[in-house]
Amino acid sequence: MKTRQISEISPLKYVLSGAVMTVAFASFSAHAEKSVDEIAKDLANPNTPLASLKFKTQYRSFEGDLQGADDQDSTSFLFQPSLPFPLDNGDSVLFRPAIPIEVNKPLPSSNGFEDADVGLGDISFDLAYAITNKETGLLTAYGFISTLPTATVDELGSDRITLGPEILIGKLSKTSIFGMFPNHQWDIGGSGDADISLTSMQMFGVILPGGGWNYGTSPTFTYDHEINEATVPLNFSFGKTVISGGRPWKLGMEFNYYVAQPDQFGPEFMIGIDIAPVVENGLAGWFD
Repeated sequence: MKTRQISEISPLKYVLSGAVMTVAFASFSAHAEKSVDEIAKDLANPNTPLASLKFKTQYRSFEGDLQGADDQDSTSFLFQPSLPFPLDNGDSVLFRPAIPIEVNKPLPSSNGFEDADVGLGDISFDLAYAITNKETGLLTAYGFISTLPTATVDELGSDRITLGPEILIGKLSKTSIFGMFPNHQWDIGGSGDADISLTSMQMFGVILPGGGWNYGTSPTFTYDHEINEATVPLNFSFGKTVISGGRPWKLGMEFNYYVAQPDQFGPEFMIGIDIAPVVENGLAGWFD
């Protein structure tokens, strides 16, 4: 049995699980002029004009009605660069790919389950126009999200191209950020035969108590319209911004417990560890 593979990766996870919506400072010396708390707030803002890299390790356990489903687990690695392009009017264009490497993804088969070969999964990305109202703290963004059939092993991808709209609405204050990030993807091409219609909604809330810390929740709810089933996690995340070698880093962890998932086979728990260095965006000049 080949299962449909559409990434649950939300671009806003870069921000809320401890890292990655980031700023392109003119030079790293500019970081030294900001306090750790100021940088932590910059990193918590999904519309901030920053640039960074994120390396994430995720461990999942599974459950379901299929025989042997409760004994399955997997490990995956994600590389999630965030490349914002500041505009002269103060807005920015955000490009955020998510590149997964699957290590032992369990695959349902006629004999129970088998592990797929290690390989690259389908790459997802979004491109959005972001607006921050500095007077009110209102955050808005709109654009599109897509998944490309880049999997090096057939079982790790859908062989389909997907595309759909996304929007963001949020509110930024001195010590918190709250909002929501809905999007939808349809299949628009590719050699696979899967029909894809997937809605995702990320609700996010982050508290910034000081000392470079952030605590929050950013569950991503998904609904697969083809099988009429939802995936619903409870989420908690925390992180800390530190300065090492003159470079800001954001370190974080997040935990998911899934209260709803597809009946046949779906995730039960997820633990993620994030490491994200802030970098200069060498491509920012493209929009000058």
